[in-house]
Formats: sequence, C-alpha cells, structure tokens
Amino acid sequence: MGKLESLMKAHGANISDSFGTSAGHAAPALPPGMSLADAQRAPSRDQGVTRSKNAVEIPTDRIVRDPDQPREEFDEEAIDRLAESMKTKGQLQPIRVRWSEGQGAYVVVMGERRWRAAARAGLATLSCIVHQGQVEPAELLALQVIENCLREDLKPIEQARAYRKLQELYGWSGNRLAKELSIPQPAIVQALKLLDLPESIQAKVEAGELAPRTAYEISKLEDEADRVVLAERAAAERLTGGQVADVVKARKAGKDLATPGSCRAEFKLAAGCKVVVSGLPDQHPDTVIARLREAIKQAQRLAREGAGGQAA
Repeated sequence: MGKLESLMKAHGANISDSFGTSAGHAAPALPPGMSLADAQRAPSRDQGVTRSKNAVEIPTDRIVRDPDQPREEFDEEAIDRLAESMKTKGQLQPIRVRWSEGQGAYVVVMGERRWRAAARAGLATLSCIVHQGQVEPAELLALQVIENCLREDLKPIEQARAYRKLQELYGWSGNRLAKELSIPQPAIVQALKLLDLPESIQAKVEAGELAPRTAYEISKLEDEADRVVLAERAAAERLTGGQVADVVKARKAGKDLATPGSCRAEFKLAAGCKVVVSGLPDQHPDTVIARLREAIKQAQRLAREGAGGQAA
C-alpha cells in the first residue's frame, strides 16, 4: 500500500468530518430557491474569465533590449513623461519578453519604450508576459514591426528597412508582405522605394525635412543627380508631394528642374526696378505672395545684421 493510500485510510474519516461529508454529517442545505446547478455555477465576475499563466513580475535589471529591434531611435522627452507617469500610477500594461539562454536574461519582444521608462523611473520589477517556446528571427521581427507600425513608433526609413528585412527572411513579395502585415500594398511600395534613394535624401526623410510621400515622388526620377537637386529644392521650398509630382512630370517631359514650365513671376516697379520670382511650383497668387514675403524677411534680416555690424 502506498504512503498516500495509508494516510487516506488512517485519516480519511477525520478529513470527511472536517468537510462535513461523512456518513454522520448531512450535506449542507442549499439556500431556499437555489438549485444545485446554481450553487455549482461560477460567480458572474468569473464567468468567461481565464488567468494568464505567463504573466510574471521580473526584476527590471534582468531585462535587456533586443539588438535586432527595428526601432533605433526613441523620443527621450516622451520616455521622461512616461517614466513620471509610471512613478505615480505604476505600470498600466505588461510588456512581452522571451528568455535567452545565451544572454542569461529576458529580452524585450514588445514594449521597449515602457521598459526604458521603467528603468528611468527606478521601478524594481516589471509585469511581463513571457513568450513561451523558441521564437524564429523572422517571427520576432514580424511581431515587432506590427507593434511599432500600429503604435506609429517607427520612423519612415526604419520601417522601410524592417519591411525589406522581412522580405529577405521569408522570401516574400511586396504583395505577400502587405497581406501578412495587414498593411495596404501602396504603403509597402512607397516605403520600400525610400531605400532606393541616396543616403542624403534618406537623411532628410529621417530628419523630417522631407515627407515620405514627397520622397516617394522624387524616387520616380531615374537620374540620381536630379533626385538630389529636387530633394534640396523640395526641402528648402517645403513643396508638397503633389507639387513634387508635377515637377517630376515636367522633368520627364524634358523641362528644367529649377524652373519647370512657366513657373515664374515678374514684377516691374518704379524707377525701372524689376523683381523676378523663379522656381515656383505653380503661379497661384498665394504661392507667389508667400515667396515674396520670404524674400522680404530675408532682406530685413540682412538689413538688421548690417546695421548691427556698423554699430559694432
């Protein structure tokens, strides 16, 4: 007879008595009007609710970032604000991590911004959902790209590089990538086109000097020198994607990039003075006036600098 069976035989009666289920004890009566089925049913607050087995508290210093995370830059001011919030309100949402035997630490799968803020806030532990099992590099990258895209955390070039890496890992076409990530195919096409541009133009996109749509239109020019010239002009004159598209069409028709078509305005002033505004994306009066105002501001600044130099 096993140890457990011996204990049950020796103390079974006492156990039954303690629960009120022995022959000498009647089962507790149900409240009036309550059926046995009602008594056995879980409380309404627990119905349909399951507990996660993966949620754990992990020391913050045992968590490290994923070096292959597609997001490379973080808004430090935003992390400071999040850190202050976590100090006062605590962690509102768990992060997702995986265990790495090679690193001897938990690696962030999703939620690096929250992890950084927690460390900055001085939180000793973080609530984490542990990703069980082996995670393939392509699967991990897909998870991170999806999360960052949904949160709009990736910069345009970072996003494009992540798309390209997923294509290489899985051998996906642009169409398949769009379906897998549930992202419109035109958005994938435009993003990938950014990687075909010279690094100087990519840098302008990353710095916010050029909108991704504008850079995409520039990519339609075949000559790299033309692309650089148009990017400089688009950034300096703050041209929209539509305006750049018109310039690209004009260039393909053989017209000059600086003055496509007849986009210039000429004004004859008193005493034979003449003012010419060239390189305009269009001849709409508002566009011409805006450029003239810019010229006046520059002239006023030069006048002030000149006066300052004379005073010195």
